[in-house]
Amino acid sequence: MTDTDLTTNRTVFEEVQLGPVTLRNRTVKAATSEGRSPEGKVTDELIAFHRGFIDGGVGMTTLAYATVSKEGYSAPGQILMARENLPGLQEFTAAMHEGGGAVSAQLGHAGVVAHPRITGVQPIAPSKFKNPTSFTKAREMTHQDIKDVVRQFADAAELAAEAGFDAAELHFGHLYVVSSFFSPWINKRTDEYGGSIENRTRFALEIVDAVRDRVGSDIALIAKMSMDDGIKGSIWLDESVRTAELLDQQNKLDAIELTQGSSVYHQMYLFRGDIPVDDMAAQQKFPFNVGVRLLGKRILGDYPYYDMYMFESARQFVPKVKNTKLMLLGGINNHDHMQKGLDAGFDFVVMGRALLRQPDLVNRIEADRSTDGICIHCNKCMFTVYGKTHCVFEPQYARNA
Repeated sequence: MTDTDLTTNRTVFEEVQLGPVTLRNRTVKAATSEGRSPEGKVTDELIAFHRGFIDGGVGMTTLAYATVSKEGYSAPGQILMARENLPGLQEFTAAMHEGGGAVSAQLGHAGVVAHPRITGVQPIAPSKFKNPTSFTKAREMTHQDIKDVVRQFADAAELAAEAGFDAAELHFGHLYVVSSFFSPWINKRTDEYGGSIENRTRFALEIVDAVRDRVGSDIALIAKMSMDDGIKGSIWLDESVRTAELLDQQNKLDAIELTQGSSVYHQMYLFRGDIPVDDMAAQQKFPFNVGVRLLGKRILGDYPYYDMYMFESARQFVPKVKNTKLMLLGGINNHDHMQKGLDAGFDFVVMGRALLRQPDLVNRIEADRSTDGICIHCNKCMFTVYGKTHCVFEPQYARNA
């Protein structure tokens, strides 16, 4: 199949349907850790942060990593999808709608990425597993654990719908708890959740079933899934394409956002480009700061950045996914990148670091199609997650970080 066979008539700045919601254009702000919820609640700073992207022209912004349970935190200061937080979440969605944009809630459970210092409990995984970055040991999930997490996702999605979110993004990527089931590196189970890729996808399918049954057609459902993670013996395209096919055949998702990499090991496979080891080490206490300086590049991995770096992998999914819209992520910085993705069969383009640098980049591109984003992919925004995520060249967005 050639590019010509897949070319569509889609354009960036046209209205498009995503499940029950109409987006004003095909651009989406990716979920990027925010650090503006120190008590796990919505704050005025969090609202202002996302309103900047809405005012800047994106069709939909994504509230990053709202944990489905207290055991599912991946970092401090994340939103907890609990009923006591409903008023703040309603205020958040109202502010985005007042700006003319849509808003999605990314729902996740960290699994092996969780740390007992934050959650107070031992992490969970499909099988016993020692995290090579944090050195924490995860216990094997029981069948009751699996049922509990399925219910937690459904509860969180129901709360998101009640709060006024237009979409819920189910985090099935980056080796958090769901994608760790996809990975033969972590998943050594011999029951119905292990072995074949069909079995290893079962947990994800059960979550989608439970969530859709709970929310009906009230909101759009998106799954964010890793195509591959750069780890030998873990997730690779041959099996992830099959996972996408199974999710698509279930016909309960409205979109799949394709991503890469993990939060467990070789984390730079997701980001690509410069590795700010010294800046990251400066955020750690002794002796961890020494370890980061000595082993940081080996642990994080070293991968060069290039524009649209996920495109070649992601396009493998286009002819296989028949019922579900596809979202393209990774190094999208201008209108040519956006249109290339749409012409190849993708329905939406998703941007992260480029919008941290220029929250109004979408408006700039709409006004002048020759505009290029000015993000240099130095990745110094990575270490700002220890405070308030922001571009270091735009310190006003840190709000006194």
